Amino acid sequence: MTYCVAMSLDAGMIFASDSRTNAGVDQIARFSKMRVFHRDGDRVIVTLSSGNLSLTQNAVNVLEQRARMGDKTPNLWNAQSMFDVAGYLGDALREVKTRDGPYLAQNNIDSSANFIVGGQIRGEPHRLFEVYSEGNFIEATADTCYFQIGESKYGKPVIDRVVNRRTSLIDATKCTIVSFDSTMRSNISVGLPIDLLAYEVDSMRIKMQRRVDESDPYFQMVHTQWGEGLRRVFAQLPDPDWN
Repeated sequence: MTYCVAMSLDAGMIFASDSRTNAGVDQIARFSKMRVFHRDGDRVIVTLSSGNLSLTQNAVNVLEQRARMGDKTPNLWNAQSMFDVAGYLGDALREVKTRDGPYLAQNNIDSSANFIVGGQIRGEPHRLFEVYSEGNFIEATADTCYFQIGESKYGKPVIDRVVNRRTSLIDATKCTIVSFDSTMRSNISVGLPIDLLAYEVDSMRIKMQRRVDESDPYFQMVHTQWGEGLRRVFAQLPDPDWN
């Protein structure tokens, strides 16, 4: 299992993913689920993935291979819009699933795979999409400004309470860290390190990219203070008077 979240805000975008994969309690490994494609001054594109690792890796590799072919084929570097990019990713996922899906099904292996892809191409606003396992996709809106994939339920409540389109990048980053801490507290299949990226709107460059691991002092501070703060607020709540 994994957990990924991305936010599209007036100020820019936040992307984050954990790095844990597991095929059982004794088969745990680390793989980055974030892939970044950027050309300063022209475009910043970020993908996050969850689900079958071989399918998601192969789908991104298909995108990379086509990008290396130059202008001979539609690809990430000549795409005119993020809508086109989401379509290319959906097509790549369908291609890989068509090739490998029947063999996975023969061995009862889950072939589900999902992506979040977002960023900005010069000449259009920043945009965020969720690509489903079937290759179709939806776009974030002002009312739904974030997407989650993977083990999303534990980290969702704090985002719903804090984040909207007007949230600053700093506050969104803090909320993202709390969301991951809450998820890891309740599900051992999600774990550090966290790949975290912030993009400032219209900058056409990456504002901040960081890998947050067990030794990160800010993460440890948030982990401690958030837990203590919740217990303190809970203790201050009045007792129910239902007699």
